[in-house]
Amino acid sequence: MFSLLFGGGATITFAPISKAFQPVMSAAQNPLSELRRQIDEIDTALHDLIMRRTEVVQQIAAVKGSNGAAFHLPGREAEVVRRLVRRHHGTFPKAVLVRIWREMISALIRLQGPFAVAVYAPADRLTYWDLARDHYGALTPIVAHASTGQVVSAVTERAAHIGILPMPEQDDSDPWWRALVGNDPKLPRIVGRLPFGAGNLRGEPREALAIGLAAPQSTGHDRSLLVIETMREISRSAIKTTLSGLGFDPALLQAWREPSGSDRRLYLIEIAGYSDAEDPRLPRLVEEHREDVAQVWRIGGYAVPLTAEELGLPKRA
Repeated sequence: MFSLLFGGGATITFAPISKAFQPVMSAAQNPLSELRRQIDEIDTALHDLIMRRTEVVQQIAAVKGSNGAAFHLPGREAEVVRRLVRRHHGTFPKAVLVRIWREMISALIRLQGPFAVAVYAPADRLTYWDLARDHYGALTPIVAHASTGQVVSAVTERAAHIGILPMPEQDDSDPWWRALVGNDPKLPRIVGRLPFGAGNLRGEPREALAIGLAAPQSTGHDRSLLVIETMREISRSAIKTTLSGLGFDPALLQAWREPSGSDRRLYLIEIAGYSDAEDPRLPRLVEEHREDVAQVWRIGGYAVPLTAEELGLPKRA
């Protein structure tokens, strides 16, 4: 109710219009309101599904009775994300879709038990921290280390479940992957390659390998890592010819020689496809090339990262 004051002190009082007589704008007259209502419905449905997914994951954890090493399955995670990227359509960026699912997967891993990441991240290599954060989630505990040896030790001693380490480089005089060589089942293994999707990295683009204790799993899009020990130097072409003859598709990543003057050599080899400890080609490599090959170890593998083309992005440098 309101009043108007006129000259001479006269006033006229007006009563408010009844709500029953106030005009109502229909959804057709206010399409923005209707679209926002649909957004709210979709958000509620998405939220319900996230809570349902959480419940199912917790049921799986209860059935498995797993620990931090067992419930982290990099191969399975890669399969989930790759399937979603393949079925995706529309204008929503695939790279963002991957980030959403990586955050959700990482959060659900942490619900099943303690989960932490150790990363090689000296002051001039913060890119590796970014790779770890993007893949394992913004809220996952991540501890930076100044040396690669500290990262390997953190995983070996179970202070961390995952370690993030730089890709091997030929001029490295003390390669970290030598610590993974051996038959001890407690040794960490290479379980992933980063970035798997796309990320927001500081500094120059870099790639990394992840080590951990997860069980190996074939995803259909894999690479495997072998270390071959020889007692003399062998040329790259000879190694490739030998491995190709056994059905491998190899690439030599790094060769290392003991600084003591010994003729012993270690060759880090990446092969296309999945190869595990039961691969019959591994013992054949030693048996058929005894004059050159002393031992061969499988030190892990990883699901091949999504390409820029698969993510709908410009090709990476």
